[in-house]
Amino acid sequence: MAFYSPDVSNLFTVMKKILATISVILIVQGCASRAPSISDYDPLDEFGPMLAAASEEGNIALLCGDTDWPEARPESLPVTGSDLWQRLRSGFSLNLDIDNARITAERNWLIRNPQYIERVTTRAQRYLYHIVERAEAKQVPLEMALLPVVESAFDPFAYSHGRASGPWQFIPSTGKAFGLHQDYWYDGRRDILSSTDAALEYLSRLAKRFDGDWELALAAYNSGGGTVSKAIRRNQQQQRPTDYWNLQLPKETRAYVPKLIAISQIVRDPERYGVTLQPIANAPYFAVVDTGGQLDLQLAADMSGTDVKEIYYLNAGYSRWSTPPAGPHRLLVPYSRASELEQKLASLPAEQRLRWQQYTIASGDTLGGIAKRFNTTIDALRQSNNLRSNIIVAGRQLLIPQPAASADAYRLSADNRLEAKQNQAPAGRSKIEYRVQSGDSLWTISRRHNVGTKELAKWNGMAPGDTLSVGRKLVIWSKSNTTVTAPSVDRPEMVRRVNYSVRRGDSLHRIANRFNVSVGQIASWNKLNTSRYLRPGQQLTLYVDVRYAP
Repeated sequence: MAFYSPDVSNLFTVMKKILATISVILIVQGCASRAPSISDYDPLDEFGPMLAAASEEGNIALLCGDTDWPEARPESLPVTGSDLWQRLRSGFSLNLDIDNARITAERNWLIRNPQYIERVTTRAQRYLYHIVERAEAKQVPLEMALLPVVESAFDPFAYSHGRASGPWQFIPSTGKAFGLHQDYWYDGRRDILSSTDAALEYLSRLAKRFDGDWELALAAYNSGGGTVSKAIRRNQQQQRPTDYWNLQLPKETRAYVPKLIAISQIVRDPERYGVTLQPIANAPYFAVVDTGGQLDLQLAADMSGTDVKEIYYLNAGYSRWSTPPAGPHRLLVPYSRASELEQKLASLPAEQRLRWQQYTIASGDTLGGIAKRFNTTIDALRQSNNLRSNIIVAGRQLLIPQPAASADAYRLSADNRLEAKQNQAPAGRSKIEYRVQSGDSLWTISRRHNVGTKELAKWNGMAPGDTLSVGRKLVIWSKSNTTVTAPSVDRPEMVRRVNYSVRRGDSLHRIANRFNVSVGQIASWNKLNTSRYLRPGQQLTLYVDVRYAP
């Protein structure tokens, strides 16, 4: 695919490649150290802030290797007449003639990295037609349809350090505020249908809040309406202009609008910047098929003649091996495959939609325990077995839905994506598997094993602020072959007994973090009930590893 004119000299081409390579190296080196700035959040703001996945230097999600799983290349649709880029241009309404150093820097980065443009536009083929359709229906500037380039590089599985997920990078709270349901089976933030409607609605409300100023709306989408409003009030008090370009905003937000304008300028006039955009058909890429209930994704792929990876990329909201038991009961498939799937579903017996396993209920079993053991939900078990309540009887049989194929067939499920990420071995490191204990946090675990909190989170597909559940398996890539364990009385040469007097404001968690031990250990050493409060002056016995003593 060509991005520069074919008459460019060999020397110029070689120099371009060298510069691009150096840029990529420098960018990749910056990936590990970048920490997204979380804007000051106004609790009175109607919605919380949304954090972008893009870096300060430019959106480099692909170059940083954020996608650690196999990509399925979209089907190529025939392009006749005007393509989707032309349709986009006709709906542009932002001021794209504006130019300043911030915009120029972002545009030059894109021009220097044609491989990035190629990969992003290739991904966009799946989703862009639908986004343009919805943007036109909402009557928003069509530049908004390009916002996923800034947010996620059109990667529906993108997950940022700020806990933002999906093509539009909703954080959990904002996603819920706009009706994006999130549970074990499904995450609406990754659902291209639901998340697109939510994002366009959010942008429309922000534009209304800022009197139709879309630049301010975009800034608020990135850092929160409260942050932008505070910046405006600050400028008003100083009798300074209150447009986006004159506001003092977080560094990431100051680069955010220039990124979108730079991308839009290139799309508006690619020839001017020496860029060739691969054509995208002005036609729907996918169709929505009503499944009528839960359906195994590998079975859906087989019946529609579609690669299962393509099914996952079109239905990224589905986290497991099937559509969710409680819905949505729909499946997106390439447009040309929809009729075949609908016909086969119509003749498919209900009991063949999933593979079933018979389980004999044992004494002491609970419906919740069985659901957890077999990676399903209580509601799914009740529905599958016509149960009116959660009461079950030992000796009776339960039908439990199971995947129809091996785990390898569902490589893009949440569990398999996490496993792939955890198994990416950094050079010169040894792998440690760690089970989370009561009182643990990413910070305490990382300090105990002499690794960074951010890298520990990244190895395990998490954000540094994510909470841990007891028993969860974490992977730690240690710098040495020996594991540094939590303080233990079995290692007297490294442990000292400490008598600690509880202070006002203390809690078990606070004390555990201070001395790098777990809440469970403190409770065990002192025979404490963790549900009761500590009293100031209360004496505790701690066994502290002297290497990590505060």
